[in-house]
Amino acid sequence: MTSPHALSVALLLADARLPSGGHAHSASLEPALLGGMPTGEVPAWIVGRATTVSLVEAGTAVVTARLLARADGGFGLSDETGASAGGVRGAGGFGLADVVRAWAARTPAPALRDAARLLGRGYLRLARTLWADSPAVQTLVAHDAGHGPLPRAVVLGAVAAATGLPAADTVRLTVYDDAQTAASALLKLEPLDPVTPARWVLEACAAAEEHVLRVAACTTPEDIPASGSPQTEGWAQAHSLLSQRLFRA
Repeated sequence: MTSPHALSVALLLADARLPSGGHAHSASLEPALLGGMPTGEVPAWIVGRATTVSLVEAGTAVVTARLLARADGGFGLSDETGASAGGVRGAGGFGLADVVRAWAARTPAPALRDAARLLGRGYLRLARTLWADSPAVQTLVAHDAGHGPLPRAVVLGAVAAATGLPAADTVRLTVYDDAQTAASALLKLEPLDPVTPARWVLEACAAAEEHVLRVAACTTPEDIPASGSPQTEGWAQAHSLLSQRLFRA
């Protein structure tokens, strides 16, 4: 059977109608608004995420894809991965757990790590259904069963390895998804012309474009960008303690 083009896979993953759990998350926008950020600052905030937090997620996905690509036939993503008796290992001797630790170190708020793992579980269910024969996906399923849920960025990396999604497009997809999640959430939180946030999403993607090739070149956990948003992390952690909220994070 002919496999779908990698672009088709990217379009599927970027589709807001995909039932993978994203509707329960606001990409930290609700915590920010409840924390006191004025609505007028949302466009700049989305751009800020696209050039900081989103790049951490994107770098994690790219490194995961390179780590798992050899197991899935390579797909041209990297020639620096291999397998060992302990599982798939990178050329530098790192494994999946090292990637997860690097991501966690760059995501300080426990509430955001928990939210990412819930999203990851939804994405893994999708991957397990659509790409069940992929060694990359099978590796994640085994890890999930033995060690608990993986963050969404890691699962996205496995999907990239399984489907041949190029590294640069993996970065763009991650940035777009984060910005679009926030924009969609805003329409549920504040009265607004639905067309307006669409421009903000494109502005965020444009702002991140200068970083795409750098993040796409990541090969080890140490290469993953360490840019973050401490204020957003604090808002998210406070938001997790609220009893009345529309989104989980």
